[in-house]
Amino acid sequence: MASSLSEKLESVTLSDADWRAQLTAPVKDLRPQTEDVTATKGLDFEELYIKRELLMGIFEAGFEKPSPIQEETIPVALTGRDILARAKNGTGKTAAFVIPALERVNSKSPKTQALILVPTRELALQTSQVCKTLGKHLGINVMVTTGGTVLKDDIIRLNEAVHVLVGTPGRILDLAGKGVADFSECPTFIMDEADKLLSPEFTPIIEQLLAYFPSDRQIMLFSATFPLVVKSFMDKHLKQPYEINLMDELTLRGVTQYYAFVEEKQKVHCLNTLFSKLQINQSIIFCNSTNRVELLAKKITELGYSCFYSHAKMLQNHRNRVFHDFRNGVCRNLVCSDLLTRGIDIQAVNVVINFDFPKNAETYLHRIGRSGRFGHLGLAINLINWDDRFNLYKIEQELGTEIQPIPAQIDKKFGTHPAQPQAVRHNKTRGNHSTGQSFRGGRGSQRGYGHHQSYGRRNDNGHGTEGILPSSHNA
Repeated sequence: MASSLSEKLESVTLSDADWRAQLTAPVKDLRPQTEDVTATKGLDFEELYIKRELLMGIFEAGFEKPSPIQEETIPVALTGRDILARAKNGTGKTAAFVIPALERVNSKSPKTQALILVPTRELALQTSQVCKTLGKHLGINVMVTTGGTVLKDDIIRLNEAVHVLVGTPGRILDLAGKGVADFSECPTFIMDEADKLLSPEFTPIIEQLLAYFPSDRQIMLFSATFPLVVKSFMDKHLKQPYEINLMDELTLRGVTQYYAFVEEKQKVHCLNTLFSKLQINQSIIFCNSTNRVELLAKKITELGYSCFYSHAKMLQNHRNRVFHDFRNGVCRNLVCSDLLTRGIDIQAVNVVINFDFPKNAETYLHRIGRSGRFGHLGLAINLINWDDRFNLYKIEQELGTEIQPIPAQIDKKFGTHPAQPQAVRHNKTRGNHSTGQSFRGGRGSQRGYGHHQSYGRRNDNGHGTEGILPSSHNA
């Protein structure tokens, strides 16, 4: 009997010591990384006093060591102190607040114990997925709710225990106001992309939401930029916040920025040339209006390249489908408005193209931050016309960065993701027949979910069609 018990104890001890070796991690990403994520203190996740079940989710998600923002944030967040954290896009901010939020959840309590607010629906979906991935061994329920979905469905889901709630401000306030979402005992209130959430558009909603929380709640604010409105909110609502600022410079070190002066009617031709010259794994192409998004997506398809599009006037389930499929590598190119500038993390994206140059430095910063994620190398290319030249200079000055003229040859080091999906290995579509699945429509069309993938033909000169988009200044 004693011998049998001893053997069992030895087996448990061995299993306990070898638990990490039993985990199934994704393929290791061998791309070089910049100091944005490598300049750490050398801590391991095990040294942050995180429960075993959460560590399992962290390592199975492919995390190896904490990034600088995670090293700085997690230990302080676990003490319950208010935090104001500023770090570059793509350096691990999401995990920096998700990990401590999950660590503090008591799975045996049915109460909502963390609210994560984000400004866009796509970011809400992404953040909730991070929570589910990292917390999959914790036995907790994570729910995402946004505008554009059926409120009744959310009410039904909230009848069950929801430990972590992720959503956009308007929908969360609706649920709280109806007494469906109960935050009376919720200890954690997190705002990602806090500068946007504290803009005039959202601030009244945030103020109302806070009234549903206990006075001793923990508030954590995260963003790459913090305008004066954030300081005003901090002074009013945060108690002796711990301030973290890892922004020695605004732009990611791994993102190389170029501009090309080009007439409006030559932009599509220029884009076609970039597609043929660059080593693109996945690209995001930004336009300044929803009308131009759909028109450009159509022209890219006619040039023979697979392309999705997404903008705010599409139905929510269509936008969700586009985001899901693009993230999973179904298509190589995505044309969008500024809907996807905030926080969206698709590490296979190595090229961002501003087909229309943004109007301000903040938008520019968030756009180019879609490439070069988590310290990897990325490329940002700006198509500039005569009217954009002063704006280019102004953005360079405000961000303290240099946007260089595009060279004749671009270094091939801006390479592809090591685990790139099979579906996007070839940029150019083949054949002359339609796929039989082309989703099209005019401005604000709801007939499709943003998928242009018919096989168009080039003009005889091989340069594509010129002058097909209305001016970016009057669209």
